[in-house]
Amino acid sequence: MKVAYVFSTSGHTASYKLGKMILPQLEEGRHGAQVVGMMFFDDNNYILRAGDPIGERLARVAEEQSILLMMCDQCALERGLAEGEPGNCRTTGTVAGVHVGCFPDLYAALAGNPPDQVITL
Repeated sequence: MKVAYVFSTSGHTASYKLGKMILPQLEEGRHGAQVVGMMFFDDNNYILRAGDPIGERLARVAEEQSILLMMCDQCALERGLAEGEPGNCRTTGTVAGVHVGCFPDLYAALAGNPPDQVITL
């Protein structure tokens, strides 16, 4: 089964659920599903800052396992993790391999390898 995660809940969703549960499972090859993408909203974007220990680990796993990492463009712009304007921006100061966009960009990026399930955390 292929899954995509949407990190939308405020608080410590990315640092706790991703950092302490999902990421270790992915690193150890025991997650149980193929993760094809992760979309980050609100403060969850901060996990993708360059130098963040969880973000750096995630970037390595994402590259190894072909996992799309994408930040909401408006959320990233508000947090200084992208430059430009909504609909036309690029990441800045993030770990390697992070994309930025909105739902149409996410759909297009996952079209060639769509998930069977989307899980919102």
